[in-house]
Formats: sequence, structure tokens, C-alpha cells
Amino acid sequence: MAQAVVQPWADLVDLDRLADWMDGQGLGSGPIAQARPLTGGTQSVLLRFTRSGRDYVLRRPPAHPRADGNKTMQREAQVLAALAGSLVPHPGLIAACADPQVLGAAFYLMEPVEGFNAAVALPPRHGAEAPLRQRMGLSMVDALVELGRIDHMAAGLAGLGKAEGFLERQVPRWRAQLESYHDYAGWPGPAEIPGIATVADWLERRRPADARPGILHGDFHLANVLFAPDSGELAAIVDWELVTIGDPLLDLGWLLATWPEPAAEPAPLFRIQPWQGFATAEELVARYAAHGQRSVAHILWYEVLACYKLGLILEGTYARACAGKASRATGELLHSHTLALFRRALRRLEQRG
Repeated sequence: MAQAVVQPWADLVDLDRLADWMDGQGLGSGPIAQARPLTGGTQSVLLRFTRSGRDYVLRRPPAHPRADGNKTMQREAQVLAALAGSLVPHPGLIAACADPQVLGAAFYLMEPVEGFNAAVALPPRHGAEAPLRQRMGLSMVDALVELGRIDHMAAGLAGLGKAEGFLERQVPRWRAQLESYHDYAGWPGPAEIPGIATVADWLERRRPADARPGILHGDFHLANVLFAPDSGELAAIVDWELVTIGDPLLDLGWLLATWPEPAAEPAPLFRIQPWQGFATAEELVARYAAHGQRSVAHILWYEVLACYKLGLILEGTYARACAGKASRATGELLHSHTLALFRRALRRLEQRG
């Protein structure tokens, strides 16, 4: 007799317990149907399902979350709730549960977003029409402009992060993170990372004097947004796990640091084809300058900081892989991207002179 196939998410999402909780929230009745996992690069569990004729997407931490996994879920839900009614493209929050007794971890339910991830593949129409591809990049900047307009204090997000001294903390914070990787046996150290001291020193010497705080997504790039299937418009910004209150210009710098450069080495994590027709980095900055509320006079600094910060975050996975605590193939891929990010930062500094 054939045995039933147990889905990998089944141990993390008990559908009966979820249905009981939803009963208490007034979210439909009866059994949960058509449960299926969603993919897209996130480490969290994403499960789409139907109940009483309505579609939902559940998000919860993975099987082995970070120590702050429950807090992260609550922060994400808090931000999505605060964005309701704004012009920022985002998944609509339906309900959140902070009690880990229900599913073993905090989780929330959100509205499904119909869209595609360009970092996975472009639909045939978007691959064929260059104007759509150009609009995709500009719509990402437009979303950042709208996010930058949100008054985080009025939205009830004052406690989401420590805005004071945000820029001053960045280099020391991530330098200390890098040093912590020495705890992983087998990690060869930072000697192979090009210009790591040069970049850190330049960032410290050229740090902008002031910054106007706001909501910072924290990981804004092509793989963390969904585009509308029939246009170049942004359908939603997703994966809000690094959201905080900081300097929103770092999101623009992050976009630039991860934006493919056809004339330079290909970025290991972002190889979108065809790339011809997408807006240039200069066009992205010009778009923000024309419509945003913050000066882009120091945008080079934010791009270089993004290269530095993202590179050191990715190096952490490589260090864990060297110690046998993460996939070796994944670790080496991310390490190669770290090297590419630092080479990119050095090119930017050389171009600026």
C-alpha cells in the first residue's frame, strides 16, 4: 500500500491547530484546503492556502530559526500593519499571532500577491519588451520614495529601531560581526576580501554629517520584490525581516550595490536575462532625486556602505559553511558574491577619485 507523502512544512504548520486559531479570529470556517509552499529565496516558511473561499499566505520562521525569530515575525507584522492604506506596495496584513503555542512560533497571515520574482525569471512579455524592463527598475525607486514618505512616528513605529547614531554604528557593528566569524573553525579569515580595510576607513572618514530617520527595509533588491504580471509596476516589497528605523537612503544604496553591471563582472546572485533595457544606475538615482524627499548628494557613500554591510553578512554563511554548519556550495557562492561586492566598492572609489 502506498504511503502518504509528508510535506516538509507539515511539521511546522499544523493545519488543524491553525484552523482552530483562525476560528477564534473570525477568519472563515471549516477545513484548510489547497495548502502549498511558496518559494522565492526566503528562509522563512511561506504557505499559501484557501479557507471559506478566501486565499491566505502564512509566514513563520524556519525549523531552526535565529534566536530572535519570533520577534522578527512580530516586527514584520507590525510594519505591514503600519503600511496599510499607504502607497507603498506591500502584502496586506490579515492577522498576526505572537503566541508560539499555536504553531510552535510566532506567525502572521497576509494577502497573496500576484506577481513574479525577476531574480528567478522574466515572463516572456517582460523578456521581449525593453520598456517594461526599464519601468521595473524605476518602479522600485518609486516604491522607495513612497516608503521614505511614511512618518514612522505617526505610524506607531518609533520603537522599531534606534535612529540616533544609526550611521555612526554601521562600520563598527559590521566590523565586529566579521571578527566574530573567527569562532567558526575552518574559516580562513578576511585576508581574501579585497580592500576591506580601505573601504571601512573611507566610510568612516566620509560619513554624512546628518540623516533624517525613516523606515528602512534593510534588504532591498531585485529578489525581494514582486512585479505585476502584466506591467512593469511593482506589486509588492516582500521579506521585511531586516526592517528597522534608520536612514532610508541605505535602501537606495542597497539597490545600487546589487544592481547588475553589464560592463563589469557578473554578480553571482543577480544574473537576469535579458538585462538590456533595464534602467541604468544613474537613471535610478536621478529618479529618486526628482521625486524623493532626501538629497542624493552622498549616494556613493550609501552604495559603498551597502557593499560593505551586505558583503560581511554573506561572509557569515561562508564562515558557517567552513565549519560544517551550512551548505558548502551555498557558502562558496555567497563568498564569491562578497568578493564581487568589495571589488565593486573599490571600483566606485576609484571612479570617484
